[in-house]
Amino acid sequence: MPVRAPRLCGCGKVVPSGARCPCEAKRDAERKARFDMARPNSSQRGYGRSWEKARKVFLARPENRFCKWPGCDLGHKGGPALATHVDHVIPHKGDAKLRDDPRNWQGLCAHHHNSAKQRLERRSTRKDQQ
Repeated sequence: MPVRAPRLCGCGKVVPSGARCPCEAKRDAERKARFDMARPNSSQRGYGRSWEKARKVFLARPENRFCKWPGCDLGHKGGPALATHVDHVIPHKGDAKLRDDPRNWQGLCAHHHNSAKQRLERRSTRKDQQ
């Protein structure tokens, strides 16, 4: 199978196909750090003790124990992974009523909550802005 040619980074370094230049990784880390400094903490965003308690109860229910992402096979023996995150089916965007409504919650594994779902929400936000 042919391998793609390396590319030239903006800093002048030759980077193998599929790899990231260290300067790009550093720039990304700096950008994320700036974002995190400006972002309110979890309690300020409405995820205090009452949220943690409700989250724990929700994930303890048998019907919410496993990841609801379609086709999740990251668990033991290729089955669905255990749900570790409570995700909002409809993004609440600061609306406390929608955020605290258990009918708007689903259990997701960390992988799908932190990658696939976030990517999906970013994509839909961009479409809304256009």
